[in-house]
Amino acid sequence: MPDLIGAVDQGTTSTRFMVFDRAGTVIARHQLEHEQILPRPGWVEHNPVEIWERTCAVVQTALNAHGLRAADLAALGVTNQRETTVVWDRHTGRPYYNAIVWQDTRTDRIAADLEARAGDLIRHRTGLPPATYFSGGKLRWILDNVEGVRAAADRGDALFGTIDSWLLWNLTGGTRGGVHVTDVTNASRTMLMDLETLDWDDELLALFDIPRAMLPAIRPSADPDLYGHTVTTGPLAAAVPVAAAVGDQQAAMIGQVCLSAGEAKNTYGTGNFLLLNTGVTPVRSNNGLLTTVCYRFGTEDPVYALEGSIAVTGSAVQWLRDQLGIIQGASQSETLAGEVPDNGGVYFVPAFSGLFAPHWRSDARGAIVGLTRFATNAHIARATLEAICYQTRDVADAMFKDSGVALEVLKVDGGVTANNLCMQIQADVLGVPVSRPVVSETTALGAAYAAGLAVGFWGSAEELRQNWQESQRWHPHWTADQRAAGYEGWGKAVGRTLDWIPAEPRTGG
Repeated sequence: MPDLIGAVDQGTTSTRFMVFDRAGTVIARHQLEHEQILPRPGWVEHNPVEIWERTCAVVQTALNAHGLRAADLAALGVTNQRETTVVWDRHTGRPYYNAIVWQDTRTDRIAADLEARAGDLIRHRTGLPPATYFSGGKLRWILDNVEGVRAAADRGDALFGTIDSWLLWNLTGGTRGGVHVTDVTNASRTMLMDLETLDWDDELLALFDIPRAMLPAIRPSADPDLYGHTVTTGPLAAAVPVAAAVGDQQAAMIGQVCLSAGEAKNTYGTGNFLLLNTGVTPVRSNNGLLTTVCYRFGTEDPVYALEGSIAVTGSAVQWLRDQLGIIQGASQSETLAGEVPDNGGVYFVPAFSGLFAPHWRSDARGAIVGLTRFATNAHIARATLEAICYQTRDVADAMFKDSGVALEVLKVDGGVTANNLCMQIQADVLGVPVSRPVVSETTALGAAYAAGLAVGFWGSAEELRQNWQESQRWHPHWTADQRAAGYEGWGKAVGRTLDWIPAEPRTGG
């Protein structure tokens, strides 16, 4: 068997390809950003064709730069931004519309209508609240608003998928026989799959008015029967087994080897995603969390998780760079925030896409409160980092209420973990140690692990545990009084955000 595993990691802002060896060491990688399309306030789109082109480019560049061939790969895994919705023509391969991104809030009226008509049913059947976040409402919007799509769906010409399905279809041949599949983790984010049967639910499909024929087949996250093989006309130019697909946050759970009930991780990317492994039994949330499939390996019982999803964390730092212009790059946020010892009474609630867990308020909008003439750019930068950490505290508290499991240590990964000040603030806000692994790209690593387990590259979860190594640990420095006072101020800032209902944007004239 070849000695390497490849992983495509298609995220909200970029696509990367990584190659790992048996020790989980990174052998090759390449990454490219793609355009963020913002046609209206609250609307966020991606070009699916651009994402596929970036995928081809990063695969080819990573392999060529390190002198690797497709024959060196035992298997390929795919991980992806979840909930982002694509509908395309099975005959031409062309998308009917841009991909509607998970952050997009245009479906707020659809979500409100679903809540009024069947909120409890959707929560019980899917583990999710009716919200703009999830794929089902986005698909419904495309069917209702993009000319010709519903007729094409009724004819069987239109295919729906999250980004994993779009990539798998193209990797395995596209219009020349590509497989139309998804895995249980991505399917569990649509509001259309029954958490217990792991199949599309006919009652929910009728509620959403979505034709079943559009939907991909649901498969295990790690599939010994394989999703298929890459084709010679694709970026690998050879037949490589495609053995795994996992939503990005669940992939990070696998990469952090949180494979036992009670283990948790937090991924810091465009948003934050804190997941707690709850074992083979779904735990229903009473505190604004999501019940989701964590992973399924082959024919084994599915493993479930509680999840707290936060829409805007790393993207708040991007906002400092791109909209405010107070930093030139994300790394400067640490330097600028480090110029002040505290936030100076300034709190930033970055509700650009509403507030996700545990509030689920799509009407919330961002706010900076507590400004005085004393406040500087440094205080705003510090408040941005603190917002990342306080939102995580909101979720951790809700998770404890639901599960009774108190965090003893928080495993962390993702781009923001390179910000040492932010990780120290996180330990201070939570009051528990924060641990970062040597391999911080745990999303791609998790996809590789799943693919490797499927084809026997790794024989057991214990082998994966032996690979995990800690890079750095932060211990809390704040006193209990400091922690309580800071969190009280955060709560007041969130309250002001929730009390404010935005007016419709005015047009000129």
